[in-house]
Formats: sequence, structure tokens, C-alpha cells
Amino acid sequence: MNVVGSRWVYKIKRRFDGSIERCKARLVTRGFTQQEGIDYSETFSPVIKQATVRLVFSIAVSSDWKIHQLDIHNAFLNEVLDEEIYMKQPLGFVDSALPGHVCRLHKSLYGLKQAPRAWYTRLNDFLLSIGFHASKVDTSLFIFSVGSDICYLLVYVDDILLMGNNVILLQRLIQLLSSEFKLWDLGDVHYFLGIEVQCTSLGLMLCQHMYTLDILTRADMLSCKPVDTPISASKATIMPDPLFSDATRFRQLVGALQYLTFTRPDICFAVNRVCQFMHAPTESHWAAVKRILRYLRGTASHDLHITRSSSFALHGFIDADWAGSIEDRKSTGGYLVLLLVLRRKLSIKP
Repeated sequence: MNVVGSRWVYKIKRRFDGSIERCKARLVTRGFTQQEGIDYSETFSPVIKQATVRLVFSIAVSSDWKIHQLDIHNAFLNEVLDEEIYMKQPLGFVDSALPGHVCRLHKSLYGLKQAPRAWYTRLNDFLLSIGFHASKVDTSLFIFSVGSDICYLLVYVDDILLMGNNVILLQRLIQLLSSEFKLWDLGDVHYFLGIEVQCTSLGLMLCQHMYTLDILTRADMLSCKPVDTPISASKATIMPDPLFSDATRFRQLVGALQYLTFTRPDICFAVNRVCQFMHAPTESHWAAVKRILRYLRGTASHDLHITRSSSFALHGFIDADWAGSIEDRKSTGGYLVLLLVLRRKLSIKP
């Protein structure tokens, strides 16, 4: 049998304002030493889509629903493993009488390749057993409907949002979850997936200010000169351009910018543009990334304001150019779908 290693990981968990919430120590496995077909088979685990979160937030705000945030304690440790996996004894807890022995894992540990999938399967099976059903469009959205009562449950690994039109039903569902898993009821949502959520008299304010500053710090551009737009209006030339020397850094920053589009639709086009050159970024592509970062430096405090509305109208828009790319003459298309657009203004507000 293959024997996987382990290590201790120490982490400081912070609140949305940067203050320390608690210090964490966790034993994790060295999943990169696992062998496919022996230690694991399937590893894919769905996660909630950005559009789903914004959609459900809009419905909750317009319906005046309370949004509960729940946190599952050590989520990955809940699932019983189907595979036979052995791990070396943890550092600091080696049996002096039997130093050559190994541990057989009966339950999942953080770091195992199949751990996210195993946890999602366990949670999915339990939610279905108590009356939820998964959305066909996004399987991380679970819906509970009885008569006129309806509840939505969003899952992102161990972070859960629960909302609905019946407060008593919400409390009952929280009790059922706590009877099966150890969880913390964090009350009204304030910080979810790195997003600061602030309740206002008009609705919700979603902001990634701290995350934006973290990206700028990682890129060493916290003191750069801001610009007014995230992308140049002039089209690039097809002149020969040398490859960027650090492609890994390029991919890391572009990946971080992709997550920032959660609350910053104003950079979606620019980020999508640089994402097209992940395989072989050039110096001009790196310059385009730096321009996005310079734009963010001047707009770091911008947020997304979701306001109330009495209408659930759905509007869609689509547009495309014709052979607009001068590199390969391909057309670029885009679409925009707005919910609750009547008597409602979706804005980026400084």
C-alpha cells in the first residue's frame, strides 16, 4: 500500500476588518503523494457560482429575508472514507514503542485529494434526506419548499448561507443541521468568501476592499499611480513582443483578479482579455495586467450595492463585434443578464 505523509499547518484567521479572530493548527495530509486508482478515484467537488450568490442576495434583499451565515466545524473530518488509505504517524505524536507503524484513516482529512468531494457528498445526502433538493443549474444551491414557505441554502465548502421567508422554519433547519454536524451560527452575514457584506437601509453593500489591497501588495503595486480606466481604448498591434519572464506570477495575479470580478463588474472585460493569454503571456500582456492593478489602486473602495425592488423582471442583453481581434480575426461576444431592474439601480458606488 502507498503511505502518505502529513504535516501541521498553522493559520491566523482574520475578521473582515483585518483583526485576528483566532489562531488555528490543523493536521493535513500530503495529498500530492497519493496515487490515483489506489488512494482515490473521483476528486471533483462543485462550488457555488458567483452569479448564483448575487442572484440569491438580490432575491433576499427584495423579499426582506434574513440571511444566516453558518460555519461547519472541521467539515472535511465528517466523511467516512471509501478507500483504504494509510498515513505516517503525525509529527510530535509518534508512538515511541511502535515507530514503524502507520495510521489507517477511517475518516477524511484536509489535504486528501478526495476530501472536498467526500464532504460535499455527505452534506448533499443529508440535505436531500431532510427535504431539500439541489438546483439543476447550480448544484451548490439547495432549495427547501413546503407550501408557501421557501428557503435557500448556499454551500461553499464549509461556509453556508441560509435564508428564507419563514424565521421559524430557518431555526428548525439550523437545529437539524446542528444535530448532524458541529456548526457555528454566525448570525447575520457579514463576511462571506472574502467579501465584506454590509446591511444598509436600502439593501446590501458587497465589497472586497481588503482583498483588493492584498492583490496590490502581492504585485508590489500598492504605491503605484492610479489610472481612470482598466483597459486602453486603443487596440494592440501585432508587432513581435517578447515573452514575459515570469509566467507563473502572471497566472497567479490574473487568477486573483478573476475572483475580484465577484463585486467588480467594471473590470470583467479587461480581466477576460488577459485571461486569453495564460499559456504564453508577453510583456504587453503583463503591461495590461498592471494597468488593471493601477485602476484598482484608485478604486479599491468601490463596492456593489444591491437594493430592494418590487419587481422580479429579468432583462438580457447580448452584443458581439465582427472579427474584432487583430491577432486571429475572431469575434468577441458578451452578455449581460439583470434581475430586478425595474425601479432599481445596480451601481458601482465609491
